[in-house]
Amino acid sequence: MEASFLAVSTIWLLMIIAATTATYDAEINNRRNLLANGLGSKPPMGWNSWNHFSCMIDEKMIRETADALVSTGLAKLGYEYVNIDDCWAEISRDEKGYLVPKKSTFPSGMKALADYVHRKGLKLGIYSDAGYFTCSKQMPGSLGHEEQDAKTFASWGIDYLKYDNCNNGGSKPLVRYPVMTQALMNAGRPIFFSLCEWGDMHPATWGYKIGNSWRTTNDISDNWDSMVSRADQNEVYAEYARPGGWNDPDMLEIGNGGMTKDEYIVHFSLWAISKAPLLIGCDVRNTTKDIMDIIANKEAIAINQDKLGIQAKKVRMEGDWEVWAGPLSKYRVAVVILNRGAWRTAITAHWDDVGIPVGSTVVARDVWEHKTLKTRFVGNLTATIDPHACKLYVLKPVS
Repeated sequence: MEASFLAVSTIWLLMIIAATTATYDAEINNRRNLLANGLGSKPPMGWNSWNHFSCMIDEKMIRETADALVSTGLAKLGYEYVNIDDCWAEISRDEKGYLVPKKSTFPSGMKALADYVHRKGLKLGIYSDAGYFTCSKQMPGSLGHEEQDAKTFASWGIDYLKYDNCNNGGSKPLVRYPVMTQALMNAGRPIFFSLCEWGDMHPATWGYKIGNSWRTTNDISDNWDSMVSRADQNEVYAEYARPGGWNDPDMLEIGNGGMTKDEYIVHFSLWAISKAPLLIGCDVRNTTKDIMDIIANKEAIAINQDKLGIQAKKVRMEGDWEVWAGPLSKYRVAVVILNRGAWRTAITAHWDDVGIPVGSTVVARDVWEHKTLKTRFVGNLTATIDPHACKLYVLKPVS
């Protein structure tokens, strides 16, 4: 009797374990397949309103920005998204629960604005929050309204959603974010889904299942320490980036005035080699030649958009001297040699660090000087770097 009871108990236990395992596997598979929008094969490129304008936005400025992306040639280089950040909606939903564009700043509505941007050959992005209110607390979030808001965004012709993480009542991101993913998949329009979770719960480890990009850091500021620290935090998760889903160390500050030209070149170089989204954060209607030369560098953009989609990593660190490297298509390697210190110094990139076979002879292309160096390098390459500056090379073995 006792043996029979134990046998039955064991069978029931095994059945429970099998059922639990099957349920768990099904949940994982569902999450793995939750996002299937076909977007994000390369890191997104475009512009976002927040870093320069904060809440001071209106439809006239958005239209002028779309115009400027075209007239400056940035659109032809791949900067296609015109992304409206926080503060675009009224503080209250309408009587049916719909988000309402702010009448004082977006009187024509989002559908008309999307149509205008689309006629320029560009795409329109918008902002919401996985909470009850957005981070500014000046408009409602989408928590509890995911299906309604996703369908609304699709009906307006929205192409990109930045989804923030404020005022959420303390619920977990892994509970809230997949709800919007599913809502977007049901909305009938492909919408790039950018998870702005700030890296709190390591979204790089789960973001690929539910988003096209995920923030790995808190908000960036327009200064050197903030910028390089975001690059550092993002680099830790390099192995999780791939076509369809990208690590996001936050938007570009280039052109907002808080850093030197050399520091902005470092900023763009690290974002390019890290396969980060390239979302311009300055006023592209009024910018300088120096800034345009940085954000419009075709060779740096090509590194970011390389079809392999492999994020670079730090391969050598010696105090304030660093070498970052990552493979590119056609058997090439992108390398950043970075001086984070206060003194001009010589820094060496070694072949065995950057992933080039030892003994190879290498041709080096200087991406910021736009020239191929005459010297053929064997074993390593040494460059003398100014303080808070870098060199960005594309290396190709020739023998």
